[in-house]
Amino acid sequence: MNANAMAEALNGSFKAELIEHQGPWRHADQVEHAVVPWVGWYNTERLHSALGYLPPEESETQHYRSQTALTVA
Repeated sequence: MNANAMAEALNGSFKAELIEHQGPWRHADQVEHAVVPWVGWYNTERLHSALGYLPPEESETQHYRSQTALTVA
């Protein structure tokens, strides 16, 4: 998946899961205050099919561990 497709997928998830699902929003500051917890949830808890149903943070940790293991070996 190229970077543009990944960005579009993230934007689609953001709009569907936060903006549309948790709205309606009365003020922009309401959205601003909702973004940080959503990003935290997205990176640490949300399961992603493209990552083997792991959250991004866990997938990244596994990736760097495997790279370290290859370097050490």
